Amino acid sequence: MGDFHQSGEITTLHRFGSRDIAKLESEIKKLSRLRPIALVLPTIFSELEGNALPKILDELKEIKYLKQIIVTLGRFNKEQFKHAKKFFSVLPQEVRLIWNDGTRMKKLYKLLDDKNVSAGADGKGRSAWMAYGYVLASEESKVIVLHDCDVMTYSREFLARLCYPVVNHNLDFEFCKGYYSRITDRMHGRVTRLFVTPLLRALGRIIGDLDFLKYMDSFRYILAGEFSMLADLARVNRIPGDWGLEVGVLAEVYRNCSKKRICQVDLCETYEHKHQPLSEEDITTGLMKMGIDITKTLFTTLASTGIIFNDGFFRTLRITYLRTSQAFIEKYESDSAINGLYFDRHLEIKAVEAFTNGLKIAGDQFLENPSGTPLIPNWSRVTSAIPDFFDKLIEAVESDNK
Repeated sequence: MGDFHQSGEITTLHRFGSRDIAKLESEIKKLSRLRPIALVLPTIFSELEGNALPKILDELKEIKYLKQIIVTLGRFNKEQFKHAKKFFSVLPQEVRLIWNDGTRMKKLYKLLDDKNVSAGADGKGRSAWMAYGYVLASEESKVIVLHDCDVMTYSREFLARLCYPVVNHNLDFEFCKGYYSRITDRMHGRVTRLFVTPLLRALGRIIGDLDFLKYMDSFRYILAGEFSMLADLARVNRIPGDWGLEVGVLAEVYRNCSKKRICQVDLCETYEHKHQPLSEEDITTGLMKMGIDITKTLFTTLASTGIIFNDGFFRTLRITYLRTSQAFIEKYESDSAINGLYFDRHLEIKAVEAFTNGLKIAGDQFLENPSGTPLIPNWSRVTSAIPDFFDKLIEAVESDNK
């Protein structure tokens, strides 16, 4: 049975069976005449050698409605960049590679540092941000769509459903977040299930009826990396450069958009990609690093609304989060049982204990440095500080792609 229930602060666009993909793509192609689409693909070299990305390219070859494909490369050396040129040359669309570690792009990053509009450290956030800048500079597309390059279950329908809500001007959405089921023989998505959602509920119990928390809790998969947006949003949004990227993007969208212009869409029956290790012994990597970065982004955003944090608040929050997450584990165990899924209660509890420790670390780091890691500035500020930056960016990317 299709789930048509609408809950929370934003519109949910469900997936009721499978729509004829050819008809959907034909409609998008017509709509894209008014709102041309740029697809941004942030990738690292290991994904070129994996199983997911070649399959993604096979699907993209058949798609006729994309105006641009911008591949933004993270940590590619010269030989790897040459390989990437050949690898992506199979695509029939207009493709541009952004070589973030190339000499030309490094000069641009230094220029940003010198003008006090730094793009921050290397990472997915910075790579994606530079790709948005190229889309704005080229002035060819009105819609930006982004998805990861490790999606094992990728299909043309996946991309079409992600594009449709924003490219269709009759619907009047400015931002669309993708969501999906993370189920195989068990439940995945530990950071969302066991940390972010219980943390938002715990914060709500302590702080009270805060609109921002209700908005965040409306998203079915808050850490999904897939979204589409009007390109003009990229001009005004600031974003984190660390693992707080997805949460930070939603916070900026909340600040810059009316909630009735924000939606989420069910992209596919199931979704599979690489899984991060918990890394409970190493807070600089894996899900622990992710959880800490996400938490600090939430704290910084809430502090900007006037919420006051101190040691007592964080002690209460840890206890409230722990009890809330334990209640969620019971719900997941029941849900798994009726669906015949594998469920390891011990591992679930172990993950919650690790996230509780991460919550303490995040609180301590926040009190020590409340401003946290600076957000990457929006493109309006960059072009104000460096009026000809877009010209320099176009020149650098085009020269690298020759």
